[in-house]
Amino acid sequence: MRYAKQFLIILLFTFLGELLRVLLPFPVPASIYGLLLLFAALLTGVLKIEAVREAGKFLIEIMPLMFIPAGAGLIDAWPALKPLLLPVVVIMVVSTVAVMAVSGCVTQFIMRRGGKDKGGQAV
Repeated sequence: MRYAKQFLIILLFTFLGELLRVLLPFPVPASIYGLLLLFAALLTGVLKIEAVREAGKFLIEIMPLMFIPAGAGLIDAWPALKPLLLPVVVIMVVSTVAVMAVSGCVTQFIMRRGGKDKGGQAV
């Protein structure tokens, strides 16, 4: 019964996100509104983390399964995607390398900066 209650709480925030999407004129998906509402409720203490912890963990564990229908849809769209294959692969490789390089540089900068005390001397 505990899981049912937790899922109902999450579904309530999802429903509130749907309502906001209908009421507000912004091009924001309902799921984002729902996540922001849930985050705000957790942050302010209106909702305790224990009220949704187990259901949230379960949903995170099964998240990879949610990508299977999207992958199957890509297989159906292969004729439309085939001419774009080379540009998409190039973009993926370049963006992956760029993200790795920037992440590495930022990490090294933070590690060097964090290794010094307030006087500028290495610890």
